[in-house]
Amino acid sequence: MAINREPILKRCRYLGISPAVMGIAKESNRNPNANKRKKVSEYGTQLKEKQKLKFIYGVLEKPFRHYFEIAEKMEGKAGENLITILESRLDNVVFRMGMSLTRRESRQLVSHGHFLVNGKKVDIPSYRVKVGDVIELSEKSKKSDKFKEITEATKGRVIPLWLEANRDAATAKVVRMPVKDDLDYEVEETFIVELYSK
Repeated sequence: MAINREPILKRCRYLGISPAVMGIAKESNRNPNANKRKKVSEYGTQLKEKQKLKFIYGVLEKPFRHYFEIAEKMEGKAGENLITILESRLDNVVFRMGMSLTRRESRQLVSHGHFLVNGKKVDIPSYRVKVGDVIELSEKSKKSDKFKEITEATKGRVIPLWLEANRDAATAKVVRMPVKDDLDYEVEETFIVELYSK
């Protein structure tokens, strides 16, 4: 599996996103306007938006392209459908419900089999949840000190409206599919659609 070893803060600064979106509390102390000096072409702007989404969700080019093809076939706008697909990945749901500090960590925790979907163990981070699905921490993992530390550290995290979470029981139910308004970062998904339409 390919691993992105680029420093997270450096990448956040380049893409213009807050490290908090990635689950990191540190703030970069470099000049935030450093990247704005250069004039960026239309293609450069579109590419940056695509790189931003790929970086936030930790998805490589091939699966990202596949998600876009699925989003195009779905009803509605392709860009908004793409965001819904990315947000409904199991590793993202685990991060959103406050069961991991970062999405990278949630990917690892899911692949190690710590989570159940509707009572069945799922160890595929890219598994897409549906409305009505119940995601919970396995009984064995609930006793782990690691998860006690994580829940303590993520107490202040805002849980999105499309998830009905119970932090004490370490469960969450998908009430509805996520939409662009639920995001905690800015993205121009139309640029990604334009980029892939070329």
